[in-house]
Amino acid sequence: MSIQNHFLSLCLFLLTFLAAGPLRRILSQAARGGNWALLRPNIGISAMHMQLLNNDRVVIFDRTSTGRSNISLPSGKCRVNPHDAALTTDCTAHSVEYDVASNSVRPLRVLTDVWCSSGALMPDGRLIQTGGFNDGDHAVRIFRPCNGSDWEEIKFGLTHTRWYATNQILPDGRQIIVGGRRQFNYEFYPKTGATISFNLPFLLYTKDQKEVENNLYPFVFLNIDGNLFIFANNRAILFNYLNDVVVKQYPQIPDGNPRNYPSTGSAALLPLKLMQGKAFFGAEVLVCGGAPKGSYISATNYGKFIAALNTCGRLKITDPSPDWVMETMPMARVMGDMLLLPNGNVLIINGGSAGTAGWELARNPVLNPVVYRPKNPIGSRFERQNPSSTPRMYHSAVALLRDGRVLVGGSNPNRLYEFTGVLFPTELSLEAFSPSYLNPEYANLRPKIILPVSQTKIGYNQRITVQFKITGTINQNLVSVTMVAPSFNTHSFAMNQRLLVLGAGNVTTVGVSSYEMGVMTPGSGILAPSGFYMLFVVHQEIPSLGIWVNIQ
Repeated sequence: MSIQNHFLSLCLFLLTFLAAGPLRRILSQAARGGNWALLRPNIGISAMHMQLLNNDRVVIFDRTSTGRSNISLPSGKCRVNPHDAALTTDCTAHSVEYDVASNSVRPLRVLTDVWCSSGALMPDGRLIQTGGFNDGDHAVRIFRPCNGSDWEEIKFGLTHTRWYATNQILPDGRQIIVGGRRQFNYEFYPKTGATISFNLPFLLYTKDQKEVENNLYPFVFLNIDGNLFIFANNRAILFNYLNDVVVKQYPQIPDGNPRNYPSTGSAALLPLKLMQGKAFFGAEVLVCGGAPKGSYISATNYGKFIAALNTCGRLKITDPSPDWVMETMPMARVMGDMLLLPNGNVLIINGGSAGTAGWELARNPVLNPVVYRPKNPIGSRFERQNPSSTPRMYHSAVALLRDGRVLVGGSNPNRLYEFTGVLFPTELSLEAFSPSYLNPEYANLRPKIILPVSQTKIGYNQRITVQFKITGTINQNLVSVTMVAPSFNTHSFAMNQRLLVLGAGNVTTVGVSSYEMGVMTPGSGILAPSGFYMLFVVHQEIPSLGIWVNIQ
């Protein structure tokens, strides 16, 4: 290369480098690793299960069989249950409603044991919560997003016991409830006819042994073709629930190690990129962490805590002949939670680096979250974040909030509420993790949605215009609109977690610091089941405050 050409190349590089200043600042911001804040030192219960509702309140609950909690029920609302495993009369709450805006909690009365249960939101915003332990294993519970509401209960709403099962919202508004301890079948809620269930032999084939099933809380995702992707233990199938047929068997994850409870890893359906309301780019699933074979027996019988898995497997489930692509995390993690952030990145948080799920069976808390950037080249996708000071071990939970923060709570690794004399005390605090995109120095790059207003109803395959303001310098090529479903989180799995990228670019200036962008809504309930979603405008990976939209 001549000196002149070399000089020209250097100039072009410098121009590109300087033009990318805002993006460099975002990357620098990401490297700072986010911030932690203690919201409440004591919410009265340990956050074993979490669900954000469309009124910006979070329903949180643990189990009734732990004995007395640290928050009382209102006078005269004691729970009297002769079948309870701990107390037949309990005047303390085992569920609370957390109000994000006021940072306050309100005790709720749950009637039967919700321990290790599952749930999902109905299209009208009601939380349908299913199963549990003991007298709650056949129960269906309903919580409405209304002021002053409390749990309603249908004690025998399920055909089979559902303990460690998974719920998935379907395009027709029903929920499918898959598996559970010693349950190799599935059923639907609400019932459309006789109260029946259907066998699913895949769950029997993936069960390891009596003591260690390793296929509980199966990872279930609604694929873009309307079938269900179901991962249990170390294998996965594509399942047509309408015809009760296995459509495809996927390859076993290469290392052959189990990834489901009690060898608890986590999984997420990666963001679905839409074009004109259709998913033209396929669907991918990411499965991370877990415990090697034998970890549960080793910890239970011998007190030896095997190092957790440090790998992730990524599979394009819509490919005709897909293969797993394996990646290595910065640290090993069992009982980690994976949560989709509004900008399409994945937060991996909580858990330990040795042992397995179960009472007092994990060691070495992993205090540093990790951000996984799915669009980056392989080998450059993981970014270590700043640590919390609070271990979040067995029975922790997380929830994405509309302001972009992540609510973090729980950790009840002991059989009861134990606060002293144990390795990891029961944790009643509630924290918020603020990813780096919330740093105040980037406020001028953060969009503010003007229209539509929150709680707007939208239809399928509909063009909508999103108006927003950005006070700083906008990069119109780095603007997108995303839609995120609020998930039900427990035991390291966020059920019904779903993020859709409705569109990117194509921004029009409409005034001083004001812009608009037209996008198409998802084409059907297969891509986005009916219900409430948080809609965000994302600029240079910085999301706006979300608004609620209800797609029907």
